[in-house]
Amino acid sequence: MFVNSERKRLQEEHRKKGRLPPGQSLTLKWPVLHVGPVPEFDPATWRFSVGGLVQRPFELAWEEFQALPRIRIEADFHCVTTWSKFDNVWEGVALRTIVDRAAPLEGASHVIQHCDGGYTTNTPLEDLLRDNVLLADTHSPEPLTPVHGGPLRMIIPHLYAWKSSKWIRGLEFAGRDRAGYWEERGYHMYGDPFREQRFG
Repeated sequence: MFVNSERKRLQEEHRKKGRLPPGQSLTLKWPVLHVGPVPEFDPATWRFSVGGLVQRPFELAWEEFQALPRIRIEADFHCVTTWSKFDNVWEGVALRTIVDRAAPLEGASHVIQHCDGGYTTNTPLEDLLRDNVLLADTHSPEPLTPVHGGPLRMIIPHLYAWKSSKWIRGLEFAGRDRAGYWEERGYHMYGDPFREQRFG
């Protein structure tokens, strides 16, 4: 009973502050949702690749990725299935670090995220340049668990969580928008929770 009353109090508080998007409900838990099985992680063979319309395509092993400069952010997390989890603390590598290293060509406008299991999703390049967008390996204070996308997932706080792909393995810079897994199945191409862009 106390948990429910506390959840309702927090939900109303976040709604008044404009932090709770329309149609969303606050959760104190962290639901697990994904397509396909949870992949095995072997740090010895894991690779992260960046290519497409870039001047400097590259690939990183797990140790090399871990050696990149790190950031820590606090952000809310909104799932298209209508739950929102607030005040998450993420640690990892800023997307701007990856973008700067790759040096996108002038025609690059979008980025396709490629993940284990063949999952993909699309994002405008300019969205990835925000200061709070990162490749996270930690949901503080613990390493990101496999069911929540570990060892590495994208975090784009201002979009619905399906754009924050689990088990990410690479980025493809492209000259046009291209639907990913859920977008091909009717989800919105952009996915702004405050505009309720759930479906196209």
